[in-house]
Amino acid sequence: MSKPAQWDSVRASEIVMRERHWDGPALPILHALQEEFGYIHEEALPLVASALNLSRAEVHGILTFYHDFKWQPGGAHTLKICRAEACQSMGGAELADALLKRQSVMWGETTADGRLTIEAVYCLGLCACAPAALYDGEPVGRLCADTLDELVTEARGR
Repeated sequence: MSKPAQWDSVRASEIVMRERHWDGPALPILHALQEEFGYIHEEALPLVASALNLSRAEVHGILTFYHDFKWQPGGAHTLKICRAEACQSMGGAELADALLKRQSVMWGETTADGRLTIEAVYCLGLCACAPAALYDGEPVGRLCADTLDELVTEARGR
């Protein structure tokens, strides 16, 4: 996983101009910005709004509607734990709550060392007999406390 670039308004403007040719360009622009920087910097709102002749409120609405957009840089690794009813019924809620408590974070936050962001996702279709997750985009089925601890250890590079 490559490290995102530091926020650069000149580079952001280039990305906005490159992506604005699409039909319905707001999402492609925002995804490209997040791909480059790892999050959507607040300075991106007026850039996108101006380029697309939208209000800042409209761009803000898009960003807050889609849960995958981040307002702050995330950790070096991302763990998305399924919060859908099927995974919760298989013990996923308890596993997630225990992990969040052990890591001293809440949903969407990054561990103090900056290595791991823990997010919620809703239905991965992997919950045949146990909760599921995504670790850096890769599916992890049959989730248990030991598996979560292994993922945290891997994220921390130990």
